[in-house]
Amino acid sequence: MEKFMDKINEMMAGTAGSIVQAIVVAVVGVILIRLIMKMLRKLKGFEKLEQTMTRFVLNFIKWGLYVLLIIAVISILGVPMTQVIAVLASAGLAVGLALQGALSNLAGGILLMVMRPFSVGDYVDAAGASGTVHSINLFYTVILTIDNKRITVPNGNLMNSNVVDYTAEAKRRVDLVFSCARSEKPAEIQQYILDAVAASKFALQDPAPFARISGGTNEAMEFTVRVWCKTEDYWDLYFELNQSIVEAFAEKGVRAPALRVVNDKA
Repeated sequence: MEKFMDKINEMMAGTAGSIVQAIVVAVVGVILIRLIMKMLRKLKGFEKLEQTMTRFVLNFIKWGLYVLLIIAVISILGVPMTQVIAVLASAGLAVGLALQGALSNLAGGILLMVMRPFSVGDYVDAAGASGTVHSINLFYTVILTIDNKRITVPNGNLMNSNVVDYTAEAKRRVDLVFSCARSEKPAEIQQYILDAVAASKFALQDPAPFARISGGTNEAMEFTVRVWCKTEDYWDLYFELNQSIVEAFAEKGVRAPALRVVNDKA
């Protein structure tokens, strides 16, 4: 009986020692993790990243360190690591299958922040949505339409679709088409258009404005107009040219194309 009690006391003493050691390691580990995270937040390298990306990287590092700490504590308590790894692998597989769509969006968010196909404030057309990029989060990107509707697009969809960024470059080109009667003189119409373009403060002269006949019918001639401007002036120039060229045609007495009369009688 005495031998049995001695063996129990010995086991209790060993268990108590492991528990105390595990507690000490856990406390010291938490303190070290906080110090490490505090040092990482002060690194200048994170200043070059977007805030969302910075938070993600720091949280990833923090939770990675906590996982290592938990594994170390479990090992000190004498739990077989093979069982722990098996449980973690099973749990990871189950969570991965359940959150397959979310993980796809997460991967897309990371790629968006690393590759930067567009930035906040850009006007884009992507994944069936058109508007100004309001914010880029880890799982979703928020786009505001012209009439101020908020569209939340999954990042996974964005990374698997074509993205048209209208504001990525410093210059854009306004393309317009005007028509007049076939009887008008092409050179005069071309000059009227170029004069209206030259009067605009938004139009750039390099590259030079373009205005030429691009098509027509028996009743009409079509002129294609191409004018470059700064990206931020695109819509100002677009609407200004539509108005100024029409007004120039009216002032010069340019005739509109004749309407074709269709006779439905047999």
